[in-house]
Amino acid sequence: MNGINFMAVFAAAASAFVLGGLWYSPVLFARTWMREAGLTEAQARSGNPALVFGGAFVLSLIAAFVFALFLGPAPALGFAVGAGSSAGLCWVAASLGINYLFERKSLKLFLINGGYFTLQFTLYGLVLGLWH
Repeated sequence: MNGINFMAVFAAAASAFVLGGLWYSPVLFARTWMREAGLTEAQARSGNPALVFGGAFVLSLIAAFVFALFLGPAPALGFAVGAGSSAGLCWVAASLGINYLFERKSLKLFLINGGYFTLQFTLYGLVLGLWH
């Protein structure tokens, strides 16, 4: 853990949290995402918000931290952004796509969720690459 900038990890996790708030909002993909996921608006808003949002942030922190470990200390910006977009698209979204094929989920849902993860890790790379 030597060389890990914990402020950068926190900022990277926060960037994903902000991205998710916009990505899954009515401004962008909320309606299509709910329809394709088979959720009503009431179902999407149900549950304990502290648990849902708090849990999502903790998981974002874990993902950002492990990605920072992968990048190593002081990664070059271009490498960090390229690694982030590659990890998001080729590891996370591709793995999600495998599940979606077997679960018979829609291409629209895959593009929304896979697009989010691709941008999430690209943002991780951007933040970690800028903040070394």
